[in-house]
Amino acid sequence: MSADNIEKLYQNYGILADAKDNISKHEKEYLEILAAVKGSDKEKRLASQFIAKFFNNFPNLADQAIEAQFDLCEDDDVAIRKQAIKDLPTLCKDHKEHTQRIADILAQLLQSDDTTEINMVTNSLLTMLKNDPKGVLNGLFMRIHQSADVAANEVVRERCIKFLASKVKQLGREVINKEAEDIIIAECKKILEDVVAEEFEHIMELLTWSRLGKTPIGKKELVQLVAALAFSSDDWHPEDPECIERVIQCTQHALPLFSSQVDSTQFINFFCDYILAKWSDIVSTEGGDSKLELLKIFAEITEYCGELEKAQEKIDTVYDVLMNYLPEAPLEDEENNMEKTEEKTDDSKAAPSLEFSHVECALFGLHSLCRKAPEAISADSARLKALRLRLQYTARLTQGYIKKLKEVTQGKKGEEANTEENKLKIVALKTTSNINTLIRDIFRTPPSFKSKVQLSFQIKKTEKEEKQSSKSDDKDKQSPQKRHRPITFDNGDEKESPEKRSRSGDRNMKMYTPPSGKYSSRLNNTGRFSGNSGRGRGGYGRREFRNSGAPFRRRSNY
Repeated sequence: MSADNIEKLYQNYGILADAKDNISKHEKEYLEILAAVKGSDKEKRLASQFIAKFFNNFPNLADQAIEAQFDLCEDDDVAIRKQAIKDLPTLCKDHKEHTQRIADILAQLLQSDDTTEINMVTNSLLTMLKNDPKGVLNGLFMRIHQSADVAANEVVRERCIKFLASKVKQLGREVINKEAEDIIIAECKKILEDVVAEEFEHIMELLTWSRLGKTPIGKKELVQLVAALAFSSDDWHPEDPECIERVIQCTQHALPLFSSQVDSTQFINFFCDYILAKWSDIVSTEGGDSKLELLKIFAEITEYCGELEKAQEKIDTVYDVLMNYLPEAPLEDEENNMEKTEEKTDDSKAAPSLEFSHVECALFGLHSLCRKAPEAISADSARLKALRLRLQYTARLTQGYIKKLKEVTQGKKGEEANTEENKLKIVALKTTSNINTLIRDIFRTPPSFKSKVQLSFQIKKTEKEEKQSSKSDDKDKQSPQKRHRPITFDNGDEKESPEKRSRSGDRNMKMYTPPSGKYSSRLNNTGRFSGNSGRGRGGYGRREFRNSGAPFRRRSNY
C-alpha cells in the first residue's frame, strides 16, 4: 500500500499523528484490510469477512473496524451489504460494549426495500439478541424513540416495533431474562405516550406477553395504561370517527385483561357517562356500523363490572339506549286489524324491522348492570312498565323467528351446514334465543338477573364454559326435552289463559301466544342480524388504521 493511501487511511479512521509510530506491523496489515472497503467488489466481500474474523485481535482499532463494516452495509451492491450485515454480530459477540451501537445501525437498515436484505438484518438482530438481549433492546428502543420526531424515519420505527412484537415472544424467556423484560416494559410504556394505531397493537402484544399480563396486579396496570389512552372527557367527540375508532380498538385490547379479579368498571363508567349518554350524536364510520361495534364492546365489558357508583344513573342511560331499539307495542285495535288483514297484505309490510343484534347487546348490558343493582330497574314503576310492554312485543316477534330459524338450521350436515348463509342463521338463532332468555328475567316479580348467556358473537368459549356446556349436553340427553315456558308478566301462582292486551293494559296479563305461522314467514324480510365470519373472543378483527391514514397519536390528534 502506498504512503498516500496509508495517510488517507489514517485520516479516514481518525488515527492521530502521534499514534502512527506505535502501530505494529499486524495492525498496519489490519488497517490495509479496513482500507479494502474502498476497493473492488471482491475486495469488499473479503474485507467484510476478515474485519470480523480478526476483530478481537485489534481492540485499539475497534472503532475504525466497526465504521469500516458500516461503510460496507451502505454499499451500492446488495450482495456486499448482505455479507456485511451477516458479519456484524461477530463484532460484538465477545465485546458487548458495542452491541447497542451495532443494533442501532441494524435497526436503521430495516428500512430496506429488499426482502432478502431485511431477512438478513432480522437474522443478525436475532443472533445478537441471543448473545446480549439488554444491549440489543437498548439499541432498538433508542432508534424507535429518535424516529418518532423525524417523519422520514417512521418506516424504521414501525419495522422496529414489528420486529420486537414478533421476535421477542419467539425467543421466549430463556433469552429474554428479567433484566431484558424490565427494559421492554419501561420502554413500551414510553412508546404508548406517542403511538399510532398499528403500533399500539404491537406494543400491547408485547406488554401482555410480559409478566404484566400474567398477574392480576399487572393486568390492572395494563388496563390503566389502555384507559388513559382511550378515554378522556376532554378528548371525546362523538362526531369524530377517529375518536370512535380509538375507543373501539383500545377497549378490544383491554377485554382479554378483565376477569373476576380485574374489573372493567372504569370502562363502563366512561361508556355510560359519555358514549351512551350522547348516543344520538355518534356518527357511523366508513364501511361499518360503529354503534353496533360500540354496543358489542359495551356488552362484553359489562360481564366484568365491579361496584358501580351512581348505579341508578348508569342503568337509566343504558335503559334509554335499549328503548331506541325495541319496537313499540301496537294498541289492541291496531293488533286486531293487523291480524285480520294479515293474509291479504304483503308479509313484508306487516311486522316492524327489529335490529336483533343491537337489542341483544343493549339488553345484555342492562341485564349485567342490574345484577349489581337489582332494585334500580324497579325504582320507577312507569319506566319498568314501558320497558316490559316493549319487551313483551319483542319477545313475541322473536319467538316467531326462533321457530323459523330452527326449522331451516336443524338437520343440516356437511357442506350444507358449513355454508355462510347457514352459519349466519345459527348466529341469528343464538341472538334471538339470548334475547328471550334475558327478557324472561325482567318479567319475574321482582325482576331477577341470574340467567347467564354467551353473547352470540363470542365464538370461542373458555375451558370452564366448555366443560359446563358438555355437562349440560349430557344432562339433556338423559332427560326428556322440556318446552320453554312462555315469557309472561309474572303473577305469582295465578294461572290465566293468554289473551291480548292493549299498551295500557295491566301487568298481570300473560305474554302473547305467537299465532301459528305469523311473522315466521318474514324471516328474510324483517329483522337485522350482524353476521359473524369466524371471529374470536369478542368478535373483532384487527383494524389497520394506518393504512387509511387515521392517526393515533395524542400529541397531534388527541
